[in-house]
Amino acid sequence: MSDQILPIVDIDLQLSGQAPEEIMAYALSKFKNIAISFSGAEDVVLIDMAHKISPEKVQIFSLDTGRLHPETYRFFEKVRDHYSVNIDIVFPDTMALNNLVREKGLFSFYTDDHKECCGVRKIGPLRRKLLTLDAWITGQRRDQSPGTRSAIPVIQDDMAFSRPQEKLVKFNPLANWTSQQVWAYIRQNNLPYNELHDKGFVSIGCEPCTRPTGPGQHEREGRWWWEEATAKECGLHEVNTKK
Repeated sequence: MSDQILPIVDIDLQLSGQAPEEIMAYALSKFKNIAISFSGAEDVVLIDMAHKISPEKVQIFSLDTGRLHPETYRFFEKVRDHYSVNIDIVFPDTMALNNLVREKGLFSFYTDDHKECCGVRKIGPLRRKLLTLDAWITGQRRDQSPGTRSAIPVIQDDMAFSRPQEKLVKFNPLANWTSQQVWAYIRQNNLPYNELHDKGFVSIGCEPCTRPTGPGQHEREGRWWWEEATAKECGLHEVNTKK
């Protein structure tokens, strides 16, 4: 565990004006049992920063829902090869997934709300993984999603996934960055990225629930496009929606 003394809210005040690299360095220095959640462009930026700061401490995990694009799987392998790192791929519980598909079919989320499917394919596996960690690092940004991410701190207590009577600390080093800053970093450092971005995809999730966005559309409008725009979260960042 960390040796932190100050309350999380005070640490957030100290870190909120610092660069993502400084926030990453703080996170890696305070926690041994910490990992980066990897799925998209923001996350490869985090991996690059962590690799430059302390490559021996970089732990990475990713959720394989079983419904990802082929391009996303290739992206995972590009990152693995680029940094010579292991990526812990976490899968859904087989029985829970079998029950969902048997009872609801493969596309129930179009009529029943996407959160049931996400609960089995994403939340369950994430919970299992986070129960093994003391802290995790995400690529959330404040401008990513209207209504749910506009006030995220750079460090927070993740009460949604913590072990009983224990704290799970969540770092969001890119909270203050824009999409433009993310992509400037990717291009300047020649980082690998998901080739779907070259085909009009901005926010990329599972194949049935992701589509390209058009000019003037917010990046999250390509996710679960049949649902209300202000509620586009799958539950991975449930703490964002708790009041």
